[in-house]
Amino acid sequence: VQLVESGGGLVQAGGSLRLSCAASGFSFDDYAIGWFRQAPGKEREGVACSSSVDGRIYYYTDSVKGRFSMSKDTDKMTATLQMNNLKSEDTAVYYCAADSICPPLSVVAKYQYDYLGQGTQVTVSS
Repeated sequence: VQLVESGGGLVQAGGSLRLSCAASGFSFDDYAIGWFRQAPGKEREGVACSSSVDGRIYYYTDSVKGRFSMSKDTDKMTATLQMNNLKSEDTAVYYCAADSICPPLSVVAKYQYDYLGQGTQVTVSS
């Protein structure tokens, strides 16, 4: 089983990045796919999650609503996170994760996902 993130990098505030998560080794259709991030010294923060039940996308934090957009392509077994109008506070390592459910906001910080990628660094300079 693998989840491999790509697309991170250094960008100026106001810029955009598109993160990709390539999955292999498990039934992608049957899993909820989520993105979360963790900045140095801070708790993990949920970003978005695509439900395995109805494909609905949940955005965990108000700060990304309207700026970030998640999509899931089951044929290609990939999930993407389009991030626009990036801000310095978006700087973090971004992880892709898979689980049977999209964990609720109350537990996402410490949730034990079934599968987890290695993360990709996003740095936004102000």
